[in-house]
Formats: sequence, structure tokens, C-alpha cells
Amino acid sequence: MAAAFMELGIMPEIGEAVSELDWLLPTDVQAEAVPLILGGGDVLMAAETGSGKTGAFCMPILQIVWETLKRIEEGKGGGGGGLSAPPADDKWAMSLRDRGELLAVSPDGLVCQCREQRAWYGVRATRGLRRAGRWYYEATVTDEGLCRVGWSTRQATLDLGTDRGGYGYGGTGKKSNNRQFDDYGGPFGKDDVIGCYLDLDNLEMYFSKNGKDLGKAFDIPKQVANEGLFPAVVLKNAEMAFNFGDTSFKYPPSHGFVAVSKAPEDSTLNNAASAPQTTAKRGYAKNAPQAIILEPSRELAEQTLRQIQLFKKHLKAPTVREVLLIGGVPAREQRDQVLAGVDIVVATPGRIEDFINNGDVRVDACRFFVLDEADGLLKQGHEKMINRLHAAIPQVTPDGARLQMVVCSATLHSFEVKKMAGRLMHFPTWVDLKGEDAVPETVHHVLTMIDPRTNASWTDLKQRVQTDMVHAKDNVRPGSNSPETLSEAVKLLKAEFCVRAIDVHKMDRALIFCRTKLDCDNLERYLVQRGGGPRNPNNPYSCVCLHSDRSVGERKDNLERFKRQEVRFLICTDVAARGLDITGLPFMINVTLPDEKTNYVHRIGRVGRADRMGLAVSLVSAVPEKVWYHGCPSRGKSCMDTRLTERGGCCIWYDEVKLLGEIEEHLGITIPQVGNDLRVPVNEFDGKVVYGERRQESGTGYQNHVEQMASTVRELASLETQAQTLFIRRHLHRLTA
Repeated sequence: MAAAFMELGIMPEIGEAVSELDWLLPTDVQAEAVPLILGGGDVLMAAETGSGKTGAFCMPILQIVWETLKRIEEGKGGGGGGLSAPPADDKWAMSLRDRGELLAVSPDGLVCQCREQRAWYGVRATRGLRRAGRWYYEATVTDEGLCRVGWSTRQATLDLGTDRGGYGYGGTGKKSNNRQFDDYGGPFGKDDVIGCYLDLDNLEMYFSKNGKDLGKAFDIPKQVANEGLFPAVVLKNAEMAFNFGDTSFKYPPSHGFVAVSKAPEDSTLNNAASAPQTTAKRGYAKNAPQAIILEPSRELAEQTLRQIQLFKKHLKAPTVREVLLIGGVPAREQRDQVLAGVDIVVATPGRIEDFINNGDVRVDACRFFVLDEADGLLKQGHEKMINRLHAAIPQVTPDGARLQMVVCSATLHSFEVKKMAGRLMHFPTWVDLKGEDAVPETVHHVLTMIDPRTNASWTDLKQRVQTDMVHAKDNVRPGSNSPETLSEAVKLLKAEFCVRAIDVHKMDRALIFCRTKLDCDNLERYLVQRGGGPRNPNNPYSCVCLHSDRSVGERKDNLERFKRQEVRFLICTDVAARGLDITGLPFMINVTLPDEKTNYVHRIGRVGRADRMGLAVSLVSAVPEKVWYHGCPSRGKSCMDTRLTERGGCCIWYDEVKLLGEIEEHLGITIPQVGNDLRVPVNEFDGKVVYGERRQESGTGYQNHVEQMASTVRELASLETQAQTLFIRRHLHRLTA
């Protein structure tokens, strides 16, 4: 079926690999998104989990990267549409490429202008300085607005002064580095001339205003001096002109400082984002990938990388080189892979930012920036990192191609994702095949209320079930109806009700979601004990955990063991709710409802896939439960501060009844409730469902469907015959008339 994908524009070699994966036809999201990405547009994708979103962006990106490498190999340049890279320019100027998208640079590179009033946009020079010497350039404010001028490393963001690699002096009279804004030198405005001094001999930086020395502004780390610093500016509705020394300065420097344009070659370095590298046959520096794909978890990153590797199976030379950058793996090994050559990077946010900040990964050749599971990335708090990375990537690559962004998720309807997309993307096309959140038709979901006020069996569980120790210092005792006692009782009862759900529905394979990593560990321990211990090869409750405190190797091994059905249950936090390729699951248990209503759909969307029926059971506490909510520096490690967060502690009261109401309101439904025996009435879903198998209901099977439609088809065929006969008769009549 490779032809079906080739009709979308996919090259035959990738189509052949897709066919070997038994992908018969493109999914809806692939049919919509693949041509858009191949056509060079920014794309927002919203579709159900398991809809093929990963393939929808991996296939076209892999193809364009390979085609670019092929053009470079043939000496035709790397840009889209056959554009060749501009010639290298040794002249000191502001870069036409290493700049914000709404900042304009004059053709000679000596005037910069930004007319955006709501945001800052920056630019770096084409050349920089390093190691030693005393250097100077002038910047003149030529129009009213806000300016910040100074020096920047090439790895720093273009928003000068907001990270460790940027040093600026602003028109408000503040100096700034790494978002530390301090009073310095007084404000400046139109017609003022700012002298920018860089003393690499003494590792100092200072500025002057209209020829007046303002004193030392910054000490420069030796590492930064060796790395190199470039003249830089960031503007908001402003304009500045620059003089690097090719013409006379208005206020010539003293104390041995020299114009930057007079610096010898051994003290200068070129801005890699201003001109393509020619150190390798491929046209780029080896550590400058064409595509960066961000994933919110290690597992998703590994899965995406594997998808790329499968798609490129039949591609001929040149070889596309992909690298996985995730935490938990020695950085040295990954660094060696990157420096050996990389074209596509698949990464988690923390590791890729470390590599970029250290100069191990360069972004000057990047033409694809992908945010997979974008709402997950934002929920994890990576918005600022995404902004920094986007700002560091040139909007036009050295070979003339425009940066393309792809943002995809199961839920693009959140305000945060829409806001980010509007800020970063260039007239994106929406591929929305999901609509608002809804439970798949193949999933039956029910809940049962856990109420310790009417169920005293929890008292028999105290010696068998280990809880999270939130109430270790509270006077928890049978017969008490204190909030703390009821909360502890809920924790005990939920472990037992989880086992009851497994037994009642004869679950032989299920995902079990807990709220915290500690809850996962405790439930794993209890299930293993209930089944006769870890050494029992036939343990009916055999299980493994998947959460971020487990090592990378253990997480990977546990996931693979569950996929191979060597264990029955995978206990996890929401890290496994999104995107993991786990198919054919008949059951899912929510030990605790998620605090985000959209995650309810993400969780239960793991079952009932591939047209197979699934059952999701939620255990909902009828009383508030006190739970961990760590905001401490250790993020919960060895923390036992059970005070509430409003009192400086690390606990909150978790109200599942309220959360249930929010979920039902969000979905526009009432989730069916079953009794504590957890039995779903036989007629609840027509009694014709076997979970894990396709629904066998009269009229839904193909054979029955044909039988049902037979009479209608015969009638349509008869009408078609009559219409054709009437047409022929009228046509013959006209011919003989």
C-alpha cells in the first residue's frame, strides 16, 4: 500500500518502509498533515491518542532532511526550492539571519529596526571576539523606543541579558545578565551614543554614554571569554545604528581599546548562524541538526526515534543520522554521538537545553522545530525553555529555508497551547480531527465511590497495606471520623478495591494509574504480596512500575516486559498517559482521579484502541484525602513535612468528588456509577461485550452488515439500471430525430 502514502508526496523508499509496518492506508491526521509539512507550512495537529500523529510529522521531516542532504552532496545547496547558501561575509555587521523574525536589518548590516510594540526582538553580529584583547564598538539610538545593547555568546538567546550568555545595558538605565537587572549608568534615548567595551585581558565589560565612562558593568567568566562574545542588541519599537570601526567613531575609545573591525583573525570567530559551515561535505557543522523534536518524556522520545529509524530503513545514501538526547543516560556518550554527526535530534527539554548551552548542539542549521504532546510540555513547566530555544533558532536557515514548526497533541484546545502557537508559529494550519475532549466509543468507563464512613473493612488492612505516611503522626484509629482518619482509610481501601476490580473483571492485562510515584511503589508492593511474593512465577497480580524515579534502564525494561505480556499490570503516573505505544489493552484502573480533567481522557484513551472494547474503572473517594504536593527543593526526596502548602508544608487536601464534577462537566456526561462489588450490570452495555475483543453485536459485524444492506443495494442497483436505460433511449432518440 505504499502508493497510498506516495499520493501524499512521500518518497517510495519511505513508503516501502511504511508498508512493512502494515500501515495499509494513511490515517486521517496523516492524510491532512503530511502534504502541509512537505509544502513548507507550520502545522498544528489535534487528534486522538493512537491516531498516527508521530508518523504524520516524522515521515515528511525525514524526507525533507534526506533531500536536503542529497542536494548538498550534489553541490546544489541545501535550501528549499534549490536556493544556494549565501557567500560567507567577513565584514563586521549585524546578521541578516541570526535575528528575531520581527527585527529588520539593513542590507549593510549597520542599522537595526523593530516596530513591534508588545515584545522584544534581538540580533547578533556576524563576528565575535574571544580569548584576549580590548575591543570597542558604538551604537547610536536613531529613533525613540526601548533598546538594550551589549555582548552575547552565540548560544545565548536573542533576548539580550535574560540568560547567562547575554550582557546588556538598557535605555531604562539598567544593566542585565541572566535576568538580573541592576541600576547602571542612567537612562538613554534617541541620539544618544552608547560605547560598548569588552576587556578580555582583564575579563571585564563596561559601557559609555556620549563619551562618558560609566564604569565596570560586568565581570566575565573565563569560559565565556574563551567561548567568544558577539555584539548584540534587543529592541522594542526602536531603531539603532552601529559602527564597528570601518568609519571614525563619534567618541573614540581610550585606554588601549581597539575597534572590533581591527581584531586579528586569531581573536575573532564567525557567527555560525550568519553563514553556512563548510567544514564538512554535508554543508553544515556536524553538530548542527536540521530538526529538533521535543518530547515530554524519555519513553516518548525513544518511541519517536524508533519510528524515524523504521521509516529510513530503505533510504539510500546520504545517511540521515538521528540522535536521542534524554536524561538518565551519560551525557558523554550522547555528546560523542552528536559530535560524530547528527541531522535529527529527538530530545527531552532538560537535556537538549544543556547541550545547546554548552555548545554541543548548534541550532544554526535547524529548519524543523517540533513540539510533540505540547500540552504535556507546558504542564511540566517548559514554556520558558521552549521560548528560549525558539528565540535561539534563526527564523531562516543559512541555506535559505524558513524555520518550520509542528505542534501536536491530543488536546490543542487548551488556552496555553493556543497562546504559545499564536506567539511562535507562522500562520499555522490547523489539522483538527479531534474536536473537544470525548471518550472513545470503544471505552466503557464506570466509577465506584470509596466511602470509609460506611465501609469499616479498612481496619483489617492496616497491617497489610503500606500508605504514603502522610498520617504517620496523626491519631488515626478505628471509630474516629476525623478527616485524617477517613483520609488514611481511603488510602487503605483503594489498594484493596484495586485488587477487587482485577478479580471481578478477571483482568489479565491493565494499566493502573496512581497520583504519585510513592503511591505507585506502594501499590506494586501490595499486589506482589497478594500474589504470593516476587518469586512466584504465576503471580496473578504480577506488575511493574513506570515513573520518573525509576532508572532509565528499569523504566525501559518494565515497559518492554509489559508489552511482551511477561507481567500483567503496569502501574504508572501520568507520564504513561500520553503517546506511549501500548496497544490492545482491555482494562484500565484509576486508583486516583487526575487533577487535570483533560488527563482523564488521556488515561482511559489507552484502552479501547484498534476497534477493540475496553473498560476503565475509577475508584473515587467520597471524602477528602490528604496527599503529598511537594514544592520543596528536594521535590519530595526524604521530605516528611505534612503541613499544608498554605502553611509552608508539602501537603494538600485532594477532593475527588469535586474533580469528578469537573470531569463530567468537561465531557458533558454523567459517568455510570456501580456498587462496591464493582460489577457492571449485564444489560448496561447490552451484555454483548468482551473487553479486549471487537464488539460482536448484531448489525455491527461485516457479514451481518452486508446482509442488512443487501436489499438496499439491490434497490440502488435497479434504480441505476433504470437511469442508464433512460439515458440511452433519450440519446438514441436525439440521434434519429
